[in-house]
This record gives sequence, C-alpha cells and structure tokens, in this order.
Amino acid sequence: MKRCAWPGEDKLMIEYHDKEWGVPIHDDDKLFEFMVLDTFQAGLSWKTILHKRENFRKAFAGFNAKKIAAFDEAKITSLMHDEGIIRNNLKIRATIANAKAFLKIRKDYGSFDKYIWQFTGGKTKTNRWKTIKQIPPSSKESDAMSKDLKKHGFGFAGTTICYAFMQAAGMVNDHTTDCFRYKQV
Repeated sequence: MKRCAWPGEDKLMIEYHDKEWGVPIHDDDKLFEFMVLDTFQAGLSWKTILHKRENFRKAFAGFNAKKIAAFDEAKITSLMHDEGIIRNNLKIRATIANAKAFLKIRKDYGSFDKYIWQFTGGKTKTNRWKTIKQIPPSSKESDAMSKDLKKHGFGFAGTTICYAFMQAAGMVNDHTTDCFRYKQV
C-alpha cells in the first residue's frame, strides 16, 4: 500500500496519516485540539507532538477550551513542570489566550467550524502534489487565516502553523497523488 512519505516507519505517525490527517473536521472541540497541538508544534516536528498528544490531552483538560481559558498562574507553573509536554511558557500562555479567543469566535460566529472553514469556502481544497517536496509551507488561504486569527487574539498562529492546521483538519488535501488516502479524503 502506497502512502505519503512523511510518516516514515513510525507506527504512530502511520496510524495518524492513515486515519486522521486530511480528514475534514467540523467538530469545534476537535478543531480546538488541533489548534492547541499546532501551537506547540511551532519550531518542532509533528512526530514530537504526536508522541506527546495524550500527555497534552491530560495536561490541557482534554482540550476543553472553557477549562483552559480559566487556567491561572498556579496552573501555568504546574504545566511548566510537566515533563510529558513541551514546557514552553510562551506556548502555554498562548494556548490559554487562544482558548479565550476560540470561545469568543464560537460565540460571535455560532461555531468555530463556521468561522475557520470560511478560509477555504466551506470545502476541502484538493491539491495535486506528486511528491512531498512540492507541498508548500503556506498558501494564500493560510495567510488570510493567520492574519484573521491574530486579529482575534490568537498567538502562535503564523501562516505555516495555519497551513499545518488546514492539512490536519482536512481543509486542504495534501496527500500525494500516489497515496492510497488521496482519493479517500
């Protein structure tokens, strides 16, 4: 079975590629989970984040935005001592700010899903990359998303992070054309 090259031989990466990556997500809670994980991915590999995903889930209240928005200094200190996650003060604080911004967007737009999918016109943009080297780090859509998320108070929401989010959430199909998942998603 032919798949994209990026998962390599790592079993967790293969499972993620085969079952999650690129599948369109319209559930607000799941979208927020990917926002949190992509915040922490900034400057790191997805493999590092994926292998700590369950630790992040535990540390960040099951990715519950309301609970995260209420994190205080004591909780931040606790997170900075949690060896199971990426202990980056700026990313932790950005995640709390992002939770607050996420809740405000959800209130203002009716759902985060409705808001975030506007950047691809409400549907998956299917690309036709033959190799992973052709996949860009950003797009005009991720540029627009980044700019607007920042306007709404999001941190660690650069265009590259937004593009990675779009790939994960199925807003773009960046499976290579020879990958078995390309036509499935």
